[in-house]
Amino acid sequence: MNPVFAQEEAATTEAATAESATGGDVAKGEALFKSLCAACHKRYKKMTGPALFGVADKYEREWIYSWVKNSAAMIASGDARAVAIYEEYKRTPMNAFPQLTNTDIDNILAYVMVPKAEPKAAAATVASEGQGGSGDGASTTLILGALVLVFLMLVVVLFLVNKTLRSFAEANGVEFAEEEAKTPIWKAFVQNQFLVLVSAIFVLLASGYFVYGYLMQVGVDQGYMPIQPIHYSHKIHAGDNKIECKYCHSSARVSKHSGIPSLNVCMNCHKSIAEVAESTATDEYSKEFYDGEIKKLYKAVGWDEAEQAYTGKTEPVKWVRIHNLPDFAYFNHSQHVSVAGIECQTCHGPVEEMEIMYQHAPLTMGWCINCHRETNVKVEGNEYYEKIHAELSKKYGVDKLTAAQMGGLECGKCHY
Repeated sequence: MNPVFAQEEAATTEAATAESATGGDVAKGEALFKSLCAACHKRYKKMTGPALFGVADKYEREWIYSWVKNSAAMIASGDARAVAIYEEYKRTPMNAFPQLTNTDIDNILAYVMVPKAEPKAAAATVASEGQGGSGDGASTTLILGALVLVFLMLVVVLFLVNKTLRSFAEANGVEFAEEEAKTPIWKAFVQNQFLVLVSAIFVLLASGYFVYGYLMQVGVDQGYMPIQPIHYSHKIHAGDNKIECKYCHSSARVSKHSGIPSLNVCMNCHKSIAEVAESTATDEYSKEFYDGEIKKLYKAVGWDEAEQAYTGKTEPVKWVRIHNLPDFAYFNHSQHVSVAGIECQTCHGPVEEMEIMYQHAPLTMGWCINCHRETNVKVEGNEYYEKIHAELSKKYGVDKLTAAQMGGLECGKCHY
């Protein structure tokens, strides 16, 4: 299915699976509507042209046949209803469809005359702030509860062991010195120089380990998942509708940066898609939530849905950047995407499954270097690479040519 129309609203009543009361085939009519009509019409809402639900009851069937096949001729003939429609919709001409038979038009009418399905109960939407779900909180509570239980068990076991040893000692006539029994444990610990030395070494090593680990995480934002001003679901666009990544991020083919898509790119589709299908809704995100986000897009670009025109009143969208390399690190998207043929998911993870975009990879120096060591260069069809591969194979027995062997580990490749 064409991704532009994949989210067109759908009625799921029983009438949609059988022949409509208008005498046409609903399934065939849906296919014709989405391929020929959906760019200008919706069933239940005005768009470039009028809403089509109820049109079969409003006009005679022969009049509709003539209008669909050649509306311009009807306007030119002075037909009052044809002229009225033409004037109401800003004198926007309707395409002629002489190739459609009367049966085809009956099928389209059967589809557009299906009543709108009752909306499902709105599912709870995700809170606008915070990233952790209730599942994370439950897991943390279980872990803490288990640790507390283990600690209490240890205390009980130590108490029972101490009691048993004392009973055994008393049964064998062992007497406890009063001074030793009253000596505080901390004082006994301090007096034992060996324990003090071992403990100090352990504390220093542990502190060094945790401090080093903390400092090594500075600037590493793996898992970073900010809330964006307009909710954009990669799962719906790249996953369900199979929209290719570089359709939106087109500069990734030819530029250092992948670029933030212009909102005009969004409007290529969303001029015709003002709401999502009922099937898109989930337990976290309702249909009303998604439709509301599309309204935010319209407000940002200054699109008047009722008038089907731009108002000129735009509002900039302050997107939150997710992937951000240090200024001293050089990375070129086109070199990896166009030259090396690296898939976007290699670095960005399973984007087609992400409802909210997040940083999948650590993007550290070690992660990049390891990729260069493991990635084989495609030498087929490239005389330069084939020559280098032949020399390395002859001198060093290299079976495959990696990015590292092509200089991918040199400091100057990535650092200015």
